[in-house]
Amino acid sequence: MLMIECPFCGLRAETEFSYGGQAHVAYPADPEALSDEEWAHYLFYRENPKGSFYERWAHTAGCRKWFNALRDTHSYKIAATYKLTDPKPELPQPPQAQPTLAPPAS
Repeated sequence: MLMIECPFCGLRAETEFSYGGQAHVAYPADPEALSDEEWAHYLFYRENPKGSFYERWAHTAGCRKWFNALRDTHSYKIAATYKLTDPKPELPQPPQAQPTLAPPAS
């Protein structure tokens, strides 16, 4: 079972939480000026990366507060959870490829 660290309540089982989609999606500055296509894009189109991803979660069976998480969508590992008012953490850097050594000349 996935364990999630609520920034308000501490470590809890995933069954206490509800997924809320992509985090840090800015509301349009002038929504009245958007076309139907632009409005639909804002509402329904989200990133779907394989790797680190900023998400929103709600602790529905606990404090009922919303928070953000940085989670790897491939491994499910949660790198960080933080309050909506906190700055987002940096994305982890992928491991650097190690150069291979050539076999000794004979």
